[in-house]
Amino acid sequence: MSNIIDVAIIGGGSAGYTAAIYTSREGLKTVIFEKELTGGTIAMTDIVENYPGFPEGITGAELMTKFKIQAENFGAEFEEFSPIVKIEKAGDLFNLISEDDHVYTAKTVILATGGTPRKVGLEQEKKLYGRGISYCATCDGPFFKEKHLAVIGGGDAAVQEALYLTKFARKVTIIHRRDELRANKDLQKKAFAHEKVDFIWNSVIEEILGNDRFEGLRLKNVQTGEVSEVPFEGMFIFIGWIPNTDFVKGFVELNEEGYIITDDNMNTSVSGIYAAGDVRAKSFRQVSTAVGEATTAALSASEHIG
Repeated sequence: MSNIIDVAIIGGGSAGYTAAIYTSREGLKTVIFEKELTGGTIAMTDIVENYPGFPEGITGAELMTKFKIQAENFGAEFEEFSPIVKIEKAGDLFNLISEDDHVYTAKTVILATGGTPRKVGLEQEKKLYGRGISYCATCDGPFFKEKHLAVIGGGDAAVQEALYLTKFARKVTIIHRRDELRANKDLQKKAFAHEKVDFIWNSVIEEILGNDRFEGLRLKNVQTGEVSEVPFEGMFIFIGWIPNTDFVKGFVELNEEGYIITDDNMNTSVSGIYAAGDVRAKSFRQVSTAVGEATTAALSASEHIG
């Protein structure tokens, strides 16, 4: 029984670390499984200005390092580069199978695997991430004061974030592959009425311009075939978010977009399995919301163990 993990946490971002702080502090054997280096998406953010307690801001990597050290100080253990590819019921326990076929047994599991912004898929996208290209308006919008920004997408997220960016930008241009938006009518009405927002319709990105920093886009009109280069000072991409839930499909209940459905106590459809952070079906995806959900998930797991 000594090898049985009390709380297995899958995912090493802000939600996973927070859950580990709480469960390990209670003396529960806690192990975090992370498929790569720990820290999650937020670790790639240059400056986090809206997390309480850091009035001067802090880099995402520094913030996640502090989270990790705090969890380690309470005794949490880490299995990095150990992606879990399957979870199975084993009576009242759970077997976690890793990519190299190692089996770990746990009393409870907290799913904190987050998600991945859907990419445009062009060569310069990865290179210029954080150098004029972003996937989070609330994270990075304030760094683009008085800039001309491109927003890619036509759904609710794209239009809502474009409207948010008008607080900082000189101008926001929404680029959409269709000739009409998919966003709800209220958001469309606000966008069409806003003096800082304009649109480029029926267009897809042929090339991202810039070497050391994002400088603009080469666009192709899908109706006419015309190609044009448009200068921009920043680009925000909102063409979807992919939750990292493939490994639990058919095991816990997911919504139609692949996010994990939970109740207010972070219980999934399987007793003893919890979820927190960006992997959950919810409205807002911030470090602070992930921290709150992870706290609830950790306390629920602790109560389950008894």
